[in-house]
Amino acid sequence: MGDSIKIKLNIADRLYPLTIQRSQEFYFREASKIIDKTIKNLEENYSVRDKQDVLAMSCIQFAAKSLQNKSKADDSDVEVEKIILKIIDDIDNSILTS
Repeated sequence: MGDSIKIKLNIADRLYPLTIQRSQEFYFREASKIIDKTIKNLEENYSVRDKQDVLAMSCIQFAAKSLQNKSKADDSDVEVEKIILKIIDDIDNSILTS
Protein backbone atom coordinates (compact mmCIF):
# COMPACT_ATOMS: atom_id res chain seq x y z
CA MET A 1 0.00 0.00 0.00
CA GLY A 2 1.20 3.49 -0.77
CA ASP A 3 0.34 5.78 2.11
CA SER A 4 -0.72 3.12 4.59
CA ILE A 5 -0.86 3.30 8.36
CA LYS A 6 -1.46 0.79 11.14
CA ILE A 7 -4.31 1.42 13.55
CA LYS A 8 -6.03 -0.54 16.29
CA LEU A 9 -9.79 -0.44 16.64
CA ASN A 10 -11.57 -1.50 19.80
CA ILE A 11 -14.84 -3.24 18.96
CA ALA A 12 -16.82 -5.20 21.56
CA ASP A 13 -13.90 -5.02 24.01
CA ARG A 14 -11.44 -6.56 21.52
CA LEU A 15 -8.60 -4.87 19.66
CA TYR A 16 -8.42 -5.28 15.91
CA PRO A 17 -5.15 -4.20 14.29
CA LEU A 18 -5.57 -2.98 10.71
CA THR A 19 -3.37 -1.61 7.98
CA ILE A 20 -5.34 0.94 5.99
CA GLN A 21 -4.86 3.90 3.70
CA ARG A 22 -4.29 7.09 5.69
CA SER A 23 -7.16 8.73 3.79
CA GLN A 24 -9.57 6.09 5.15
CA GLU A 25 -8.63 6.37 8.82
CA PHE A 26 -11.53 8.67 9.69
CA TYR A 27 -14.06 6.28 8.17
CA PHE A 28 -12.68 3.24 9.98
CA ARG A 29 -12.64 5.05 13.31
CA GLU A 30 -16.18 6.36 12.81
CA ALA A 31 -17.37 2.88 11.78
CA SER A 32 -15.86 1.49 14.98
CA LYS A 33 -17.76 4.06 17.05
CA ILE A 34 -21.03 3.28 15.24
CA ILE A 35 -20.55 -0.45 15.76
CA ASP A 36 -19.88 -0.01 19.48
CA LYS A 37 -22.90 2.26 19.84
CA THR A 38 -25.07 -0.31 18.05
CA ILE A 39 -23.75 -3.10 20.28
CA LYS A 40 -24.51 -1.11 23.45
CA ASN A 41 -27.99 -0.32 22.16
CA LEU A 42 -28.69 -4.00 21.40
CA GLU A 43 -27.36 -5.11 24.79
CA GLU A 44 -29.56 -2.58 26.59
CA ASN A 45 -32.74 -3.15 24.59
CA TYR A 46 -32.60 -6.92 24.08
CA SER A 47 -30.75 -8.13 27.17
CA VAL A 48 -28.23 -9.90 24.95
CA ARG A 49 -24.92 -10.49 26.66
CA ASP A 50 -23.18 -12.87 24.26
CA LYS A 51 -20.82 -10.80 22.08
CA GLN A 52 -21.20 -13.20 19.15
CA ASP A 53 -24.97 -12.60 19.16
CA VAL A 54 -24.73 -8.80 19.36
CA LEU A 55 -22.10 -8.75 16.63
CA ALA A 56 -24.31 -10.90 14.41
CA MET A 57 -27.35 -8.71 15.16
CA SER A 58 -25.27 -5.60 14.38
CA CYS A 59 -24.18 -7.10 11.06
CA ILE A 60 -27.80 -7.84 10.17
CA GLN A 61 -28.79 -4.24 10.94
CA PHE A 62 -25.92 -2.77 8.91
CA ALA A 63 -26.53 -5.09 5.95
CA ALA A 64 -30.27 -4.28 5.94
CA LYS A 65 -29.56 -0.52 6.06
CA SER A 66 -27.02 -0.86 3.27
CA LEU A 67 -29.53 -2.70 1.08
CA GLN A 68 -32.21 -0.10 1.84
CA ASN A 69 -29.83 2.72 0.88
CA LYS A 70 -28.84 0.91 -2.31
CA SER A 71 -32.49 0.43 -3.21
CA LYS A 72 -33.22 4.12 -2.60
CA ALA A 73 -30.22 5.11 -4.74
CA ASP A 74 -31.35 2.78 -7.53
CA ASP A 75 -34.87 4.26 -7.35
CA SER A 76 -33.40 7.77 -7.55
CA ASP A 77 -31.33 6.78 -10.58
CA VAL A 78 -34.45 5.49 -12.35
CA GLU A 79 -36.34 8.70 -11.58
CA VAL A 80 -33.47 10.87 -12.82
CA GLU A 81 -33.26 8.80 -15.98
CA LYS A 82 -37.02 9.25 -16.58
CA ILE A 83 -36.70 13.02 -16.14
CA ILE A 84 -33.73 13.21 -18.51
CA LEU A 85 -35.53 11.14 -21.14
CA LYS A 86 -38.59 13.40 -20.82
CA ILE A 87 -36.42 16.50 -21.29
CA ILE A 88 -34.76 14.96 -24.35
CA ASP A 89 -38.16 14.04 -25.73
CA ASP A 90 -39.43 17.60 -25.14
CA ILE A 91 -36.35 19.04 -26.90
CA ASP A 92 -36.82 16.66 -29.84
CA ASN A 93 -40.50 17.64 -30.11
CA SER A 94 -39.61 21.32 -29.89
CA ILE A 95 -37.05 20.98 -32.69
CA LEU A 96 -39.47 19.04 -34.89
CA THR A 97 -42.28 21.58 -34.49
CA SER A 98 -40.04 24.60 -35.17
